[in-house]
Amino acid sequence: MPSSLLRWLDRVNAAHPWSHNDAYRRWVLRQVPRGPARVLDVGCGTGGLVRSLAARGAAAHGVDADGPTVATARALSAGHPGATFAVADALRLDPLILDPPPPGAGHRGYDAVTAVAVLHHLPMAEALTRWRALLRPGGVLVVVGCYREATRRDRAVSLLAVPANLVVGLLLGRRAAASRVAMAAPTREPEATLADVRAAAARLLPGARVRRRLFWRYTLVHRAPA
Repeated sequence: MPSSLLRWLDRVNAAHPWSHNDAYRRWVLRQVPRGPARVLDVGCGTGGLVRSLAARGAAAHGVDADGPTVATARALSAGHPGATFAVADALRLDPLILDPPPPGAGHRGYDAVTAVAVLHHLPMAEALTRWRALLRPGGVLVVVGCYREATRRDRAVSLLAVPANLVVGLLLGRRAAASRVAMAAPTREPEATLADVRAAAARLLPGARVRRRLFWRYTLVHRAPA
């Protein structure tokens, strides 16, 4: 995307702030089993998705590498008994240590592992392999990610997202600003293209669905063999 357009978009978002990641929360929730599922949210930030999962009856555990961010998530989640948090490395996760299953649960994995705007911070193959291993048989991995523009189609979709971004910002910006919580963790620009993501998914996650989305995002869904 041209730098002048990026600067203009930054000014618009500053005037009407809202979260592109939160825009996909309902979509993520639709991918996760309802009821008393065990769910791990990797890179949970301040815990918004974890609280939404807990409100639906899930035992939702969020992990993030940033200690102050996890402390904020815990403070905001005091009224959500199903939401728990820990400081942890996204590449060194073990469900028995992080979130031991109750006696008689019958499995050590998660019914779902979610990761929103996290994968581009990590070595892709290593992260996908680790998260895949956390799933129980039949469990689902749900990723909302960022990608680097590399093709004409990428740039065309980005241009289409600009007016949509403006409309959503104007409609939701005031409400979003009132509930927005500042993130202390550093951010990073994505290096992998959408083609890179699709190639990695085909190699590591057979049957995974990768789709281009608005607001400079893609989604990935992989279900572990039953």
